Amino acid sequence: MEHDLSFSPSSSTDGSSYKLMELPQDLCTLIEDSFDHKSTPLSFSVKGQPGEDAVLCTSEKTYTMRSVVLSNSVLIVTPPPDALSTDFSDGAVVIRDQVNEIIELAPSVPKLYKLGGMLRGRDYDEHQEDEDENEENENNNKFTYEEAKSQIQASDAELDHGLKVRHILNIRGELRPISPSYLARLLQLFLNLLVSLALSLDAAHVERLSSALADEHQIPRTVSTQIMSWFGDIKEGKWKVNIESVIKEVGLETLRRYKDEPIEKDILLAKWKGLVGDTYECFVSLSLLSGNYLALPNDMNKLKYFPASSLPVDPAPRFADLFLTRSRWKVEDISPFLADIAINSKERDKLLLKFARGTTDAEGVWYTARAQYNG
Repeated sequence: MEHDLSFSPSSSTDGSSYKLMELPQDLCTLIEDSFDHKSTPLSFSVKGQPGEDAVLCTSEKTYTMRSVVLSNSVLIVTPPPDALSTDFSDGAVVIRDQVNEIIELAPSVPKLYKLGGMLRGRDYDEHQEDEDENEENENNNKFTYEEAKSQIQASDAELDHGLKVRHILNIRGELRPISPSYLARLLQLFLNLLVSLALSLDAAHVERLSSALADEHQIPRTVSTQIMSWFGDIKEGKWKVNIESVIKEVGLETLRRYKDEPIEKDILLAKWKGLVGDTYECFVSLSLLSGNYLALPNDMNKLKYFPASSLPVDPAPRFADLFLTRSRWKVEDISPFLADIAINSKERDKLLLKFARGTTDAEGVWYTARAQYNG
């Protein structure tokens, strides 16, 4: 079909006002589904503070936005302004703009690490005053959930998940990270109550637990119920306990004390079992602490606290730190320390190819630093 080309009367003002975006298949499917199910709302947001690369967020995922230069310019055309339809069947086409680049989208790890700095010094612990009775400083030094939604480069679902796994309370809209030592003590109280009240791990009564904690230990219900939601699922007033995650957190608090001075593996396990009690000691397993400890190279029975969360968030300095800590790694040992910077195992393997070198011996595949840095 032939077309009659003409420039739009507003082409001078339209210039550089159009952007082309190449959508990955999952986003195309999401948009197509929204047209098929008009009752399902669909929204996107672009997030980024000054100095940050912009990201596009759906309700569930985050995508990096990267500008790619095209080898040929592309014309943006529309029907004439007075056309009765939006098709080009009459052959008339108006040129509105031309572009020489597109924006590519790629799945990205949400930038949740920023929460640590934004919430530093705002820990909630056993020394917390009753906030319902002490609100004179209510508006001072607060960081709210709404501020996090606008400033953190993450989808709403990823932000909510990040708050959960980082154990950050939402108290009347204010975000407060709970002290790890305090959280571990509260979880021990939960374990004791589950036993003393003869409650099932599959359907523990939320109100009975929260009432007991409020009456006997002055733990606000808003705190106890959020903790239950972090360590399981709440439905119809019943808590299905993820007992492994509870046991893990208690074990982490024991391990945290041994960052500089290693502890014997058997001693750690014995201390851990003592804290969770006879009923639940069968769930204690060193595998629950994966990505949070290192065994000494000269004595594999001695462990020291080494959390992945303390490592740099950028891949290059993270690999540098890992190879300074240990000169070579097996894939199963290094993988837990890469989980939070790679969205899946495929991306993790790409990072290993870029920053590490694989060699094989009788013990299997080992990874060493690809680049050597001399001071």
